[in-house]
Amino acid sequence: MTTASGSGTVTAGAEDLSVWPASTRRLPHGGLTVGGVPLTEIARRFGTPSYVLDEEEVRARCRGYRSAFPDADVVYAAKALLCRAVIRWVDEEGLGLDVCSAGELELAVAGGFPPERIVMHGNAKSPRDLETALRLGAGRIVIDSPSEIARLAAAVGPHGRRRVMLRVTPGVLAGGHEKIRTGTDGQKFGLSLADGSAEEAVARILSRPELRLTGLHCHIGSQITDVEPYVTSLRRMVGLMARIRDTHGVTLPELDLGGGHGVPYRPGEPGLDLMALARALRGELAARCGAAQLAVPRLLVEPGRAITGPAGVVLYRVLAVKHTGGQVFVAVDGGMSDNPRPALYGARYAPRLTGRGSTAKPRTATVVGRHCEAGDVLAADVELPGDIRPGDLLAVPVAGAYHLSMASGYNLVGRPPLVAVSEGSARLLVRRETLADFRVRDVGV
Repeated sequence: MTTASGSGTVTAGAEDLSVWPASTRRLPHGGLTVGGVPLTEIARRFGTPSYVLDEEEVRARCRGYRSAFPDADVVYAAKALLCRAVIRWVDEEGLGLDVCSAGELELAVAGGFPPERIVMHGNAKSPRDLETALRLGAGRIVIDSPSEIARLAAAVGPHGRRRVMLRVTPGVLAGGHEKIRTGTDGQKFGLSLADGSAEEAVARILSRPELRLTGLHCHIGSQITDVEPYVTSLRRMVGLMARIRDTHGVTLPELDLGGGHGVPYRPGEPGLDLMALARALRGELAARCGAAQLAVPRLLVEPGRAITGPAGVVLYRVLAVKHTGGQVFVAVDGGMSDNPRPALYGARYAPRLTGRGSTAKPRTATVVGRHCEAGDVLAADVELPGDIRPGDLLAVPVAGAYHLSMASGYNLVGRPPLVAVSEGSARLLVRRETLADFRVRDVGV
């Protein structure tokens, strides 16, 4: 089945643009523009694969969070996607920044981000991570293990005092895949609420004059689309804060509920309702603190994927089409080196032919990468035009988070460039990794 679009035709399954950036527009003959720039032009100028990032979509999503949480600190999770341009956009939109390594922290501060608005995470911080956080003045350091307490206090020294938070595991099961569920016992993050280790760590932190405990932190998982797990986490965290007040006479002023806010990757999939989340958390926080006669702490939330994920598109060129064993495999010039999420988490995407129309009936195909792994599958069992052929351009939406940041050098293919689009123009943010880059790093003889 086909439908008309301008003077060309496109398959009906390609019509739904609900998961694409809001600026996406159809062109005649099956093309698309994002940020006012034709995707075919980006492929021509910058080659493929290429990541495309809609600046206004990123900024609009930052503003959406600020509007939903006007009395909270919104802290962008840098691990989703970090480069100097994103650092500047997030700063200009008034968000904080959550980093997980000395490298992310150094880049952020070098890019002009105020260090006092940075939260330093990490379940196993290296000496360099802690030294960098102290040297550059990260606003908060989240303690994730008992051993970090003594190490950090020693690094601060007897004449200093640094703001810290404690990561707590609240015992909440949430997340789109078992590998991204971080709120339960039996995984590497945080200190358990159930076995008392979180309360023991609180006592140890409060005994160190070098450390100032400003609040509690939890992160229950990623790609969560239901409000209730966050409400449950908040309830348990407030309960712990009340016990700390009763036991130690200390009222903590901050509560960080992390991120993990889910977005749809394919049309029809659910996403987290941001306004519903904000209403539920505000109501539950007021009610629980009122019942415990506890001063309401300032809330922090840490969206990452929900800020940059839907703002991104990745472009691939089709290299081969293979009909074998009753299946159709569409091989492209990228793969698990530029998007490992399908191999890691079974993530599902909705690629679309762009740049030409097609009158062919759609058929089920699997888009695969160029790497020497059977698991190098980018999109399994998706609808593509039956006449898909080498040279065609495929565009995949929701590619702005955990693509470039998780890209690797497998097979020495080189990581793709990142291109920003806005108001009809495109500019390079991160250049393509080349063979020369690999040669420079290889210093052995």
